[in-house]
Amino acid sequence: MPAFFRAIEKIKPVYDWTYKILMFICKLLLIGDILITAWAVAGRYIPFITDPHWSEEIVLTLMVYMAVLSATLAIRRGAHIRMTAFDTYLPKKVLIVSDILADIAVLVLGVLLVYYGVKFCNSPLSLRGKYASLPLSKFWQYLPIPVAGAGMIIFELEQIFQHVEALFVKEEK
Repeated sequence: MPAFFRAIEKIKPVYDWTYKILMFICKLLLIGDILITAWAVAGRYIPFITDPHWSEEIVLTLMVYMAVLSATLAIRRGAHIRMTAFDTYLPKKVLIVSDILADIAVLVLGVLLVYYGVKFCNSPLSLRGKYASLPLSKFWQYLPIPVAGAGMIIFELEQIFQHVEALFVKEEK
């Protein structure tokens, strides 16, 4: 069994690469959010700067992307809120099994987000609907749903692998 885990461990750079790309995208989204918000606020209070009419919709869209992408990053780091009140009282194997069950539940959520997110992105409302102030399709507002689901699937598979490995492989001292 340890040989199997060593073979699977070779794809860890793919997870690291995916994490770095998502983190970079989140940083760009945050920078865009800050710049557009600063421009909009300056446009309201400084007479020679005009407030862009599209700023609120774009800022909200960028915030949604940032929220769902950073949620997938939190899965990788194990930084999601969880109940840990009884963790010190439970045997280690029971704790690992409960973590696996929780990870499977989040994995199922990720699959549902991808499935229904793709369906919704291809719906007439998404493809024909437009932003109120820009000639952009509503598709861009709904795209974070399947993207977040895909990220959840990727990082939950890694978490499940790590928990199963901790369950079956004895730690070397």
